[in-house]
Amino acid sequence: METTKTYDYLIVGAGLFGSVFAHEAKQRGKKCLIIDKRSHAGGNVYCENVEGINVHKYGAHIFHTNDKHIWEYVNSFVEFNRYTNSPVAVYKDELYNLPFNMNTFYQLWKVRTPEEAKAKIQSQIDQLNIKEPANLEEQALSLVGTDIYEKLIKGYTEKQWGRPATELPAFIIKRLPVRFTYDNNYFNDKYQGIPIGGYNKLTEALTEGVEIKLNVDFFKNREEWESQADTVVFTGNIDQYYNYQFGQLQYRSLNFEHQTLETDNYQGNAVVNYNEREVPYTRVIEHKHFEFGTQPKTVITKEYPQEWTAEKEPYYPINDTRNNDIYKNYKDLADQESKVIFGGRLAEYKYYDMHQIIGSALKKVKDVFQD
Repeated sequence: METTKTYDYLIVGAGLFGSVFAHEAKQRGKKCLIIDKRSHAGGNVYCENVEGINVHKYGAHIFHTNDKHIWEYVNSFVEFNRYTNSPVAVYKDELYNLPFNMNTFYQLWKVRTPEEAKAKIQSQIDQLNIKEPANLEEQALSLVGTDIYEKLIKGYTEKQWGRPATELPAFIIKRLPVRFTYDNNYFNDKYQGIPIGGYNKLTEALTEGVEIKLNVDFFKNREEWESQADTVVFTGNIDQYYNYQFGQLQYRSLNFEHQTLETDNYQGNAVVNYNEREVPYTRVIEHKHFEFGTQPKTVITKEYPQEWTAEKEPYYPINDTRNNDIYKNYKDLADQESKVIFGGRLAEYKYYDMHQIIGSALKKVKDVFQD
């Protein structure tokens, strides 16, 4: 006779996927335990309060979606502000607006009309005569021409991926959004903002009344943890779950350098990209601008892309053919599990924006509970 387990669900990982699943399961009368190896809940959206500023500890997180249901869902836990992402790019002490729009083209060529801008870009593309792009560099050049590529894409992309653009596959850049309007709003999505009071307000509201244990490594006492629940919701690395039997999946990682400065406004914008290959970081985040802060000090974060090793945080899956083939082997095993649910960026080996993770978790809930 099978003994009754303490919990209905053991949720491994206290990020957005795990938090949404726990909330929804609790709403349906299920008992959940969340464990996380970090010293805090919230996963990569976790904010640390420094000098009264909500510092995004794992890089800038800007919520954006076209899905009204998901927007209303997150706003039912915490109100979102009206922050609009309008990054600025620096290249050799010149400033450019992103995404590429009429302001950018005026800064590059002093053109004022969409017609002039289109003609300029097309003339550069025509001179290159690239028929079938063999790599990312040729793909980008064939889409936007020389000036935009050299100043706004090349260095940033090479830093991001840690290799020359000529060695990167063309498919990474399928399209480059070019706008022939004077619009600096980075996202096309209808809904956009930051939780008032920071992302911890969202994850704390999602997990209210749910038991959470921190500083717990699932893999150190795996059998003991698994024995406590009927079903495991696993949001960690899927290859680690299966003891790397088909090989290790690869990622790009990031290193964040946080600084508190004795000034009330360091760069005048939340996000400033640094596009030169010679500048080692890709961007500088000034966190107070996400919430229109007026604190006397400021906190900035420099973001350094780096090669990933097992000791570092995995951020961006490298979805090339080799890695996707390895992942497919793991997914085939995962699909056969009846008592394990896999979800989130690491378990699905997929780059997700926040609204997509929430959508994925809500879909999984619907599938599991059939309601």
